[in-house]
Amino acid sequence: MKKIIIIKANGEKAIFDVRKVESTCIRAGANPRSAKKIARQVHHQIHHGMTTKQIYGMVLRLLLQTESPAIKQRYRLKESIMMMGPAGFSFETFVGQILEKYGYTVRSISSEVQGRCIIHEVDLAVESDQDKRKWLVECKYHNLPGKYTGLKESLYTHARFLDLADKFDNEMLVCNTKVSSDVIRYANCVSQKILSWRYPQDAGLERMIEDKKLYPITILSPTGKELESFFQNKIMIAKDLLDIDVGEFAHKTKIPIRRILSLQKLVNQIII
Repeated sequence: MKKIIIIKANGEKAIFDVRKVESTCIRAGANPRSAKKIARQVHHQIHHGMTTKQIYGMVLRLLLQTESPAIKQRYRLKESIMMMGPAGFSFETFVGQILEKYGYTVRSISSEVQGRCIIHEVDLAVESDQDKRKWLVECKYHNLPGKYTGLKESLYTHARFLDLADKFDNEMLVCNTKVSSDVIRYANCVSQKILSWRYPQDAGLERMIEDKKLYPITILSPTGKELESFFQNKIMIAKDLLDIDVGEFAHKTKIPIRRILSLQKLVNQIII
């Protein structure tokens, strides 16, 4: 196949890898035959200098033509997390709910904790259900594509951990983007756990979400008012919408019952 140079969201140039399109489509739920066909179509249609955003839109259109709407929604996972809002609080709550599904108990969210030197605002304080060790969790949220979480965030997470060493046993940095190679080297050196997009390999944030179907509520493309209502009721994970009392929730949020049932139907299609 011909080599095509594309432009990533951060402005860097890269060689287009048709295998990435194919594997991402499969992880979203497309059957291997359809994924290979879509990847081949994309490769034939793109040209030098095309942006990853343009390619992303092309894949979404092809998925919609060949697969169910639910698969298109799953393909939008990264975008959906970036739709959780610029404040970041929703992301912290979302991360807390994910960690609870992986053997942690959330003790506090956005709490002030007195350190040896100063008071710190701790994004998440969690405890391992297995060994009862207490973890300081720093959440770094980006709502723009192409951003990397850099060394600065890893450094200040560790500095905060050191000042709170009498209250926590371990530290963790969680982010919705990729991390730089410097972050990985530094984190390995100071025993800081990193949970980010595509890292650790095959066990990153996106894989944790996909493996237990913990898709964010934003993957349903709710309206702004609907999203605000979901967040106010601590519904961050789409499948939690299946556990609500529909009548009561409709009365509380003023979201029509028909709309809630429609969203529940889409959730069921996404998590099958």
